[in-house]
Parts: sequence; C-alpha cells; structure tokens
Amino acid sequence: MRLSHLVAGLTVMLCTEAVHAHEIGTTRVSVAFREGRTYDVEIVTDATALAEKLAVSPGSDFEEKFRQRVKVAFDGADVRPDISYAVEPPIDALSAAAATVHLTGQIPDKAQTFTWTFGWTFATYAMTAGGATQWLEGGESSAPLALASLAPPPSRINTAWRYLRLGFSHIVPYGLDHMLFVLGIYLLSRRARSVLLQVSAFTVAHSITLGLSMYGLISVSPRIVEPLIAISIAYVAIENIFLSELKSWRIALVFAFGLLHGMGFAGALKELGLPRSEFVTALLTFNLGVEAGQLAVIGTAFLLVGWHCARRDWYRSRVVVPASMLIACTAVYWTVERLSL
Repeated sequence: MRLSHLVAGLTVMLCTEAVHAHEIGTTRVSVAFREGRTYDVEIVTDATALAEKLAVSPGSDFEEKFRQRVKVAFDGADVRPDISYAVEPPIDALSAAAATVHLTGQIPDKAQTFTWTFGWTFATYAMTAGGATQWLEGGESSAPLALASLAPPPSRINTAWRYLRLGFSHIVPYGLDHMLFVLGIYLLSRRARSVLLQVSAFTVAHSITLGLSMYGLISVSPRIVEPLIAISIAYVAIENIFLSELKSWRIALVFAFGLLHGMGFAGALKELGLPRSEFVTALLTFNLGVEAGQLAVIGTAFLLVGWHCARRDWYRSRVVVPASMLIACTAVYWTVERLSL
C-alpha cells in the first residue's frame, strides 16, 4: 500500500467520526538483518496519529515527506530504503488503527555499523535489534549498532521447532490442568473410538479459539477463563464417576470446554510472543506442539494403565473412579483458588 493511500483512507476516518489518537506507548520499531545482507525495519505506530502528521496540501508527495524525518544509516551514511505500508483496523471500540511500515533494502558492502532515527513520534519508543533494546525519544538517533554483533533472525525451520517445543512443554510438564483434563477424557471409556471422538472435539475447539484470540478477534480476561477451565476439569472428572459410557452430550461439552482451553493456550502464547515475520508458522507449530503433548499424556496413560488393566472387571472401580475423584478434588481446589485472585 502506498503512503498516499494510507493517508487518504485515514483522512476519511478522521472526517466521519471523532477519533482521539493517544500516541504515548503506541510506537515500536524492530530491526532485522537477514541472509544476503538485507535489512528490514518494521515500524508499528498509531495510524491515525501518523496520518495527521503527514496531512499536507493536495498533490504533495507523502512518501517523500515521510522520508524527511526517517533515517536509516550505515557507517553514518544515509541509505534510501524501499517502503511498504499496511493498516490493521481497531480490534475494539477503545483501540486505534495500527499502521505497520516496512523499510527494506540492501546493506552496503563492508558496512560495520547501523544507526536509526524516527522523527514521526513525539513519545519515547523502543527500538529492538538483535535482541537488544534502546529507548529513544522522538527524533533522537540510536547509538551505532555493530552489525557483526547482530545475529540474523531465526529461520522458518528454527521458528517452527522452537514453537513446537513451546506448545509441547505447555502441556508436558508445565500444563498440569490441561493434562488432568485430557486424562479425564481418556478415563471415561475403554474404547479407542470414544477417546478419539472426545479428543477430536477438544482439538478442533481449542484450535478455533487459539487462532481467533491470537488474531485479536476475541478477547476474554484470564480472570474468567482460568476458573472456567478448572470447572471444566472438575465436571469431566465428576461425570466419569457417575457414567460408564460415552453419552452424546459429552462430545458437545468437551467441544465447549475446548473453546475455553484454547483461550487459556492463547494467554500463554501471548506472554511468549509471536514473531511477526513468521506469525502463522509459530501459531500452527505451537498448536501442533499442544496436540503432541496431549497425545503423549494419552499414550502414557494407555501404556501404564490401559494396556494392562482396561479389560479387567475391576478397572473402573479401582482405577477410573479413584483417579477421577482425585482429579475432581484438585480441580475444585483450583477453582476456589482462581476465583479468589
């Protein structure tokens, strides 16, 4: 998108509704140096505030005006990057539209240092490069960064592997509540088909809310989600005590509970953060890691108990009911604890 299109669209927004742009804390800059000696500077800022600053007389070259106060320099010499733009609409009535600006180009041969200046904000903002962060005032130049010390961003394969492991570890060993829920699903029936139906419903449901949450389409406070997750664990465990066969409503309930757990996964993933350049890759592989963790829990339960005991007459009375009672008591404790926070 050209900058003129950005300004034109946001000008219409400004004219048709009262928009109040609060700039403080809305700008961040990330610098990446890639293979092939290229650079990518990503600026995320309040789109409306940027459009207001760039609003000049008709016929003006908006892109050239933008370049006047943005400096990308190597060894003190300015370079002329390519510029691309995108605007993300507000996620709710209290949010502002976000403009994402990418400045890209080739790093000059033999260049040793990088310097950055951004004059289109009046607030303090963070500039991150190679894992290091500088806090800059609007218009202030960064300290020179030695290119030799800045590692290139991880490849797609490295990103996928990292988030696959993070997804798995969110279940095993750190997701005890999710492990107990999956065990509750497993314990109800001795038949693989029953377990598969429940796990499939749970997987589809939490994948939906995980994706919607990470794209900012839904947002529910952890103060609501976390107690409800504990209640879902307690319900499944208590139902195991009184039911011996899978009922039709159980699939629907597991699906509904999966929606809650997906929002819980999203809360954890937001804390970890997702790389903008590999957002989809990270999201998908995190979800795959979660699935691998769930399958590991079910597989372990089957090998330790189900394989040897599931066909025994005493399996339900000595394994299913006591284990479900323990899960239910733990989940009730979590519910009370989480409601009190």
